Amino acid sequence: MSDPELDRTAHWQGVYTSKREDEVSWFQENPSTSLRLIKDAAISRDAAIIDIGGGASRLVDALLAQGFRSLAVLDISAAALEAAKARLGSASADVDWIVADVTDWRPAKTYGLWHDRAAFHFLTAAPDRAAYVERLKSAVMPGGQVIIGTFALDGPEKCSGLFVQRHDAKSLANELGPSFELADYFAEAHRTPWGAVQQFQFSRFRRL
Repeated sequence: MSDPELDRTAHWQGVYTSKREDEVSWFQENPSTSLRLIKDAAISRDAAIIDIGGGASRLVDALLAQGFRSLAVLDISAAALEAAKARLGSASADVDWIVADVTDWRPAKTYGLWHDRAAFHFLTAAPDRAAYVERLKSAVMPGGQVIIGTFALDGPEKCSGLFVQRHDAKSLANELGPSFELADYFAEAHRTPWGAVQQFQFSRFRRL
């Protein structure tokens, strides 16, 4: 019987070693929605921020450019993080790069903001989602902010060949439980590099 974690690692290593950064559906030249939500969270430039499933995303580039000084990017794929580090060059030394599956990761510190664009929706099994929430609760300090973007209820059923669990603000709030208070929610149509439109939802919560 195969190990689900090994299967996940192999899948994402395969994606990031066989495709260019702009050949995946979730690519964004400018992560404007995430930046808007982080701005709305009103955190200080010294706040610790972690990008879950950040892969080769350009969010970390933008946050460095805005003067944020305590950044971490977590991804299951070492190849994805190496691509981001190569793009950043010497500036990559200012980022904590974490190769891990978020469902069994043990946070070594707490964060003021947890950002996840299109990672949580790959957790289709309830035990995996529960494990994610346990890490979330231990990693985000009281008063901290949580931003989660997933395919919306009318979004695609699959991504990168994998089935996803689609969400809205209500289903996310139910998953996260009473330790988190919904602060903002909106829908967004994401256009892939090849012109397809994918319906997303973004929700921002406050850790109580």
